[in-house]
Amino acid sequence: MNTSLRAAAPSQPLREERQAQVVAALNEVLPRGAILFRHEDTVPYECDALTAYRTSPMAVVLPETDAQVAAVLKVCHRMGVPIIARGAGTGLSGGAKPHHWGVILSLAKFNKILKIDVAACTAVVQCGVRNVVISETAAPYGLYYAPDPSSQIACTIGGNVAENSGGVHCLKYGLTLHNVLRVRGFMVDGEPVEFGSEALDAAGLDLISVIVGSEGMLAVTTEVTVKLIPKPQLARCIMASFDDIESAGAAVARVIARGIIPAGLELMDKAMIAAVEAFVHADYDLDAAAILLCESDGSPEEVAEEIVRMEQVLGAAGASRIEVSRDEAQRLKFWSGRKNAFPASGGISPDYMCMDSTIPRKRLAEMLRAIQQMQSKYGLRCVNVFHAGDGNLHPLILFDAEEPDQMRRCELFGADILETSVRLGGTVTGEHGVGVEKLNSMCVQFSPAERAQFLAVKRAFDPLELLNPGKVIPTLHRCAEYGKMHVHRGMMPFPGLPRF
Repeated sequence: MNTSLRAAAPSQPLREERQAQVVAALNEVLPRGAILFRHEDTVPYECDALTAYRTSPMAVVLPETDAQVAAVLKVCHRMGVPIIARGAGTGLSGGAKPHHWGVILSLAKFNKILKIDVAACTAVVQCGVRNVVISETAAPYGLYYAPDPSSQIACTIGGNVAENSGGVHCLKYGLTLHNVLRVRGFMVDGEPVEFGSEALDAAGLDLISVIVGSEGMLAVTTEVTVKLIPKPQLARCIMASFDDIESAGAAVARVIARGIIPAGLELMDKAMIAAVEAFVHADYDLDAAAILLCESDGSPEEVAEEIVRMEQVLGAAGASRIEVSRDEAQRLKFWSGRKNAFPASGGISPDYMCMDSTIPRKRLAEMLRAIQQMQSKYGLRCVNVFHAGDGNLHPLILFDAEEPDQMRRCELFGADILETSVRLGGTVTGEHGVGVEKLNSMCVQFSPAERAQFLAVKRAFDPLELLNPGKVIPTLHRCAEYGKMHVHRGMMPFPGLPRF
């Protein structure tokens, strides 16, 4: 998106005085040129990929070593300054949105692959290494890193750890959590810390499961040890067309029910098909109400057998057209549309807001019908692409941020999608995180007692709440205000959920 709503600025004289103090202290521990504080230099850091909400940070620091990261943390901890760790800024929930009184800790210079261990099938990488670079570096050894978010050419492994990112292959190979062995970094006070180990298990509590997906609220990650897996001998992709959304949604459930775990299983609706076909010319079926991309990988014999089984299931589920990739070039062409869904959406609308929630697979069609009704309700278009295999939804609401009322309706539309996901037995986020975008929706899914436990975990790691404050865990006041908004809109939280 290209237009923003900036938060109200604090008292300027007070902020300038505080900024001068903080910058002076940071200058004592960082080399020349590693601190940005002039407005024109910090503008690029005002938001992540959720560009609708922006805040100007007091300063941005660009350390190059672990010692410098530790020193920055010690200074900020001593002075009570909020710290927001940032990678490539590709996050879609505002997780890297700055704090008015805070410092952005940019880890972009931590971009080295430290070790590829072919025998152990692992890679040790710095947090700023881009996702796709891991696979590119491991390719000569016949290995690759499985999680592949659509932003993999830009997003960093540190950001993937923060959000527990997935991708089109997460159904078979798992999310970031399932592919990370060890995370190293620093606590809020600059103390070094390590979670997990290079072994399959680590002594003590399984804290790596707490750190992965914690959105930069518990510690700062600087180094990650990831699993590598052998590159499959062969991969083939089926593109299956359906004349109605219900049949496509049912087909997803049928594939899984038959005991088939595809390497990828993605769904796109008619509006998204049209957008991506115009954008990349992937030879998609423009007459289809929905298409499924179903991929099989493994040995040639395994792939041949699984493709036949999937064709049978998809045909029985009502597919009107089934096309199997002839070669690697066509397989990549099929996937080029899916991988370019977000930029294609930007080509048909001035702005879009990408939602992220998860529902049971069997309710995909029900959810798509609900979204169709919401388009009429809020007077905005929505194009849909789903990680159908694990029920992770990515509806993209199209709007024009130059029109304030459209922004308001977009926010209500997004909240409705998230709340409907909870009502259908799902969650408010799948892989993009909560950040600031889904704070209100956390009030719907989790009770006050549950939110208090989340905060207790946060305070166990960060007693002063300096790491990425104001994200993920809503305050009781915020949830009370959100409850009032439900009543004003003629809506109440769903039965069985906390009342406000």
